[in-house]
Amino acid sequence: MTAPTITRRRPTTTSRPTGRAVHDLAVVGLGYVGLPLAQEASVSGLSVAGFDISGDLVAGLRLGRSAVDDISDEQVAAMNATGFVAATDESVLRSARSIVICVPTPLGADGGPDLTAVRSAVVTVGRNLQPGTLVVLESTTYPGTTEDIVAPLLSEHSGLRPGTDFHLAFSPERVDPGNGRFGVRNTPKVVGGLTPACTERAIALYSRLVDRVVPVASTREAETAKLLENTYRQVNIALVNELAQACHDLGIDVWDVIGAASTKPFGFHAFRPGVGVGGHCIPIDPMYLSHHLRERLGRPLRMAELAQEINTSMPEYVARRCQDLLGDDGLPLRGARVLLLGVAYKPDISDDRETPARPLAQALNDRGARVEFHDPHVTSWDVPCTVRVDDEHLAAAVAAADLVVLVQRHTAYDLPALAPTAQRFLDTTGTLPGATATL
Repeated sequence: MTAPTITRRRPTTTSRPTGRAVHDLAVVGLGYVGLPLAQEASVSGLSVAGFDISGDLVAGLRLGRSAVDDISDEQVAAMNATGFVAATDESVLRSARSIVICVPTPLGADGGPDLTAVRSAVVTVGRNLQPGTLVVLESTTYPGTTEDIVAPLLSEHSGLRPGTDFHLAFSPERVDPGNGRFGVRNTPKVVGGLTPACTERAIALYSRLVDRVVPVASTREAETAKLLENTYRQVNIALVNELAQACHDLGIDVWDVIGAASTKPFGFHAFRPGVGVGGHCIPIDPMYLSHHLRERLGRPLRMAELAQEINTSMPEYVARRCQDLLGDDGLPLRGARVLLLGVAYKPDISDDRETPARPLAQALNDRGARVEFHDPHVTSWDVPCTVRVDDEHLAAAVAAADLVVLVQRHTAYDLPALAPTAQRFLDTTGTLPGATATL
């Protein structure tokens, strides 16, 4: 593999800026990926700095306030006590032996990759990059990003040669918000370097943070592995979502079907239908891969695009189910009071990015329903024409609504107590025996 051509180069030296503490690791982006990584590095005995462009986020961290569900305020305070430095001053990166980039990679307006945050972070790192530093991109992206975009940008803004003057690798984040079983330490870490030496340097870093490091051939294999993980989930969720619609039309209990199939001890992994898919990975990552294949090979990843089509249609399907349930009792959806329970994208977290509850609420609004929502973890929601129900008024709202829709099964909900008080209760999660209706 050849290193990208550069136009200028600094003298090769391993010295660090004087007068500043040297950090083992600097994390760029202190959100749902970066902060857990920084926290694990801190408890593992590394000297850690964090850089973020959000002044409010950094100020909160300095005061011991966490901005993500999986890290508590107490854990942030413990990080600070052991020397963690949160900064908006990019010069903190100059003192780091390793720099890991953890910034968002959403979809653009055209449905393709939006690498704006990645490019900006890489330019910032490049301006401060010192010889001998390891740079790792963890942000999910399409194959070739590290080699074709990150490496040249770092070279352009540092004057250093990737794979020679500094090390470069890709290691996909595998954060699962709300997962109490798997975190940074016990989730295997895939790493692929620009060169074999880069891979070895990345292995050395992550071996201090995680129980198992899995090296792959190059950055492209590491990038593609992450896309495969979430495309697999997208496709299988689409399968059960389509099956749920067919089972409803045939009068078959899809939850009973899934439960029965799950008893097979081999060759089957259960996925559950629902209002749709949400979050930072499943609705987005497969489209990165399909868009890249369209550009490079002239064809999409057809399974991924079909799965995306099915899953994004589920909120509209659930809205029709709401209309039918009310219609069975001679009530129109227009003007009906519909209460959505749980609008985060998964149980027991506050993250509502790409939540399918949003298009469901919009579909209900379009049909003239009066939409209310409650979520113990989401205190504000930017969906027009929706009204939030306070915790103290939840029981009364459930009883008053023409239809209650359980979107997310937060453990805070006492569903056996709430459901019987509802006039109609649609359970989209398959967890409540005796609901008026399920998917």
